[in-house]
Amino acid sequence: MDLLLVLLGFICVIVGVFGSFLPVLPGLSSSWVGILLLYLTKAVENNYWVLGITFVLMVIITILDYIIPSKGTKKFGGSSYGVWGTNIGLVVGIFAPIPFGIIIGPFLGALIGELIYDSQNHKRAIKAATGSLLGFIASSFVNFLFAVVYLGIFLSIVWEYRNILF
Repeated sequence: MDLLLVLLGFICVIVGVFGSFLPVLPGLSSSWVGILLLYLTKAVENNYWVLGITFVLMVIITILDYIIPSKGTKKFGGSSYGVWGTNIGLVVGIFAPIPFGIIIGPFLGALIGELIYDSQNHKRAIKAATGSLLGFIASSFVNFLFAVVYLGIFLSIVWEYRNILF
């Protein structure tokens, strides 16, 4: 049973790393669940400090994940249409068979969203799309950074208890 929990935990942490920049997958929360599954094994001693600190960080970063792109859009003069366009453009960009679709998609999505909001002001739409894209990139980078840290925590715990787990 411990081996199954370790395997499921590892899958969750890997999904969390990919989910940090792919909105169709759960991000940091998935990574935290992976660490929790590791601590649910009988071989690994519970460390409520690690679980608590990683949980609080996950909650804070998840909240910031929603705030940062909208702040980037608002700072550059955009609307909620730009934020929605960024998210839709990201999903389309992931599946579109074009190079750098994951970067081009959010920008074009935000631009189209802003043009739907106000079709007369192209300069403001480009500025808002740039802000939305920068916010998305910053948010994704923070998520990815912490997801990799969670992966490191997971692997270090597995390494520490490798003799008991395997």
